[in-house]
Parts: sequence; structure tokens; C-alpha cells
Amino acid sequence: MSRIEESIEIAVSPEVAFDAVSDLPSMGRYSPENTGGRWTKGSGPAIGARFKGTNAQGKKQWSTTATVVVCDRPSHFAFEVTVAGLKIARWEFAIAATVAGCRVTESTTDRRSRLIKTFGKIEGIDDREAYNATSMATTLAALKAHLEAAG
Repeated sequence: MSRIEESIEIAVSPEVAFDAVSDLPSMGRYSPENTGGRWTKGSGPAIGARFKGTNAQGKKQWSTTATVVVCDRPSHFAFEVTVAGLKIARWEFAIAATVAGCRVTESTTDRRSRLIKTFGKIEGIDDREAYNATSMATTLAALKAHLEAAG
């Protein structure tokens, strides 16, 4: 399993940042791959809540199931992703107060087996780690721009 992370300073309170990253249906506005989705168990972020996420890469589209495993407002939100019952990844957002607002750190741990990684290349991404690092930086930059403009 590999883990990568990216961080950014955002000039908003930790509570505002937490509410944004735990609003999974709206994450598609920030992410280059996630297009949103809907809660399927529960109606919002809470431990045990489930979410059906939708994703796209060019013309390819797929969905995942995310289960919230940490929901500690305003400091930590995490969910584990599966596809057809197979472990894919754990995504986390750690939020720490700073003088200017907060630091948001997004991380992901790849939980795919070697076989799943091989078949996973059908989405058109050869180096998932490098793609995720770039995608997280893009997501965090979009999150920062949105929250600071609204704030």
C-alpha cells in the first residue's frame, strides 16, 4: 500500500473547510475526476454513512462506494472506497487551524491488490500515484479558490 498527500493553506475557519470536504455530493466542483454522487446510507457525513461516488476520465465513467470511517468536525474526515466489494483506497482530509485560517491536507492510501491495479489501468491512467498527487493539488487549489471567494 502506498500513501500520498498534498496540503494547502486556506483563509477560512477549519469548520468551513471541514464542511466543504465532507460534502461529498459537491466534491465534483473541485476534482478533475470525481463528478459528485449521492448519499445511499444516511443523508450526510457521519461514521458509517455510505456514498455512491461518480467519476469520469475522458469518455470513461464509473462509480464507487465510499463509507465514512472518520468524521471528527472540524479536524478529520476520512472514507474508504470500494468497487464491487473490492478495496480501492482510503481518502482523508486533516484540517489544522493556522493564524490565517487553516491548513487542509488531503491524503490517499492505495488499497488495491496487484491484480486490481493491473485491471485498473482500463481507466487510462498508467501511474495512479502520480495522477492522484496532481489531482489532489488541483482539487485543493479549486477548494481554496471557491472557499476564499465565498468567504
